[in-house]
Amino acid sequence: MPETPNLIHLAIPAFIILLLLEVVISALVKRETYEAKDTFSSLAMGIGNVLIGLVGKALVLGTFMLVWQFRLLELDPRQAWVWVLLFFAEDFSYYLFHRTAHSSRWFWASHVVHHSSQKYNLGTALRQTWTGNLSGGFVFWLWLPLLGFHPLMIMTMQSISLLYQFWIHTELIGKFPRPIEFIFNTPSHHRVHHGSDIKYLDKNHAGILIIWDRMFGTFQEEEEHPTYGLTRNIQTFNPLRIAFHEWIDMLRDVVRPGLSLRQRLGYLFHAPGWSHDGSRKTTEQLRAELEAGPQKDVHQTATH
Repeated sequence: MPETPNLIHLAIPAFIILLLLEVVISALVKRETYEAKDTFSSLAMGIGNVLIGLVGKALVLGTFMLVWQFRLLELDPRQAWVWVLLFFAEDFSYYLFHRTAHSSRWFWASHVVHHSSQKYNLGTALRQTWTGNLSGGFVFWLWLPLLGFHPLMIMTMQSISLLYQFWIHTELIGKFPRPIEFIFNTPSHHRVHHGSDIKYLDKNHAGILIIWDRMFGTFQEEEEHPTYGLTRNIQTFNPLRIAFHEWIDMLRDVVRPGLSLRQRLGYLFHAPGWSHDGSRKTTEQLRAELEAGPQKDVHQTATH
């Protein structure tokens, strides 16, 4: 299979044009969608992601190629049905990865970057992690080259998924007709995903298809306008702080004196907000408190 172009790199001019267009429209309709410092931080994160990705993508491709040598099937990329099958398989893999990135602190430490903005716009779509591939997020796709999909096919489909997810980061689009909203990830569904309200936490993990969330119980309709950002916002526009704050906080928890090995591993791999002494709360604990009755300042106790 010949080498395919990097679709994300090719799309960068379109990203910038659409972002500027959204800025103009937001100003015309008098919506405070953008904040200069926040947008520059998002752009810095996006640029860093592209540069670091040159190393990360080489690591991923090399690993995929290694696994592909042991493939179970011969799947011909010249066959259209192979690409259709890959579309669903890759999208499901993304759902599994994305859901795990919200339920395991190790993966959350990279993914939290994308949720750190308190604004929701096309600039936020560019706020991407610098550590995702380096910390092993690609393992959720390893079954695809093992099955027989060529690594370049997989990486092309991953790029298509990321391209799709760019345009859904907007408040300027409301809801689509019900059949579209039922099948596809839309701006409405993804606004929920970026909400820090307890009812919206860890919902709508879709890439392109929302059907996985509907099937596996993680779907939430957009009702009240979401409060964007984290339940405990980091209050910085510094790209280095945005990129590494959760890794630093996690390391501090792991090296606390007096913890057992199991507790140290808990701070690495349990859900964000987990604590050995109950001083912090996970999403499930916050929901349980909310369902039990009014709680004092529960919005401030999680670490999402």
